[in-house]
Amino acid sequence: MVEYINTHQSEFWFAAGFLILIIDALILGFSSGVLLFAGIGGLVAGALMYVGIIPETWLAGISTFGISSGVTTILLWKPLMRFQNKPAPVKDNSSDLVGHTFHLTDAISRTIPGNTKYSGISWRVEMDDSSMEESLEAGTQVVVTSVETGLFRVKKKQ
Repeated sequence: MVEYINTHQSEFWFAAGFLILIIDALILGFSSGVLLFAGIGGLVAGALMYVGIIPETWLAGISTFGISSGVTTILLWKPLMRFQNKPAPVKDNSSDLVGHTFHLTDAISRTIPGNTKYSGISWRVEMDDSSMEESLEAGTQVVVTSVETGLFRVKKKQ
């Protein structure tokens, strides 16, 4: 086995690079920049050996692996950080349900949500942040101001 790896260095570096990238993707979810850059470094080392630019020796492979990992880190660090620090998209609370009015079945307050059934689905009902009231009694007519998954934010209908 060792003799096979010694005679097929480019394939070894391709396999090592892909294995590192697979581990980073499947186990860590590309959260580790170190493994991403190391995987790319392994692929570069394998590619340079495959096309004959560098000899198929351990010294050349390890050196190319380290240098290409470092160069890849330098080249990709800022673009990846810019991508990571991009602000989250603005939530779009537009929905056909915004503006829907109904009567509360439970009393709600800023700290205690309620529930309502609509279209066969049980929705959690919370006070909207812009609401002037601190609490709303059961039976109060409210209007939906925003919708999230399984959640109505409401305020008293004027």
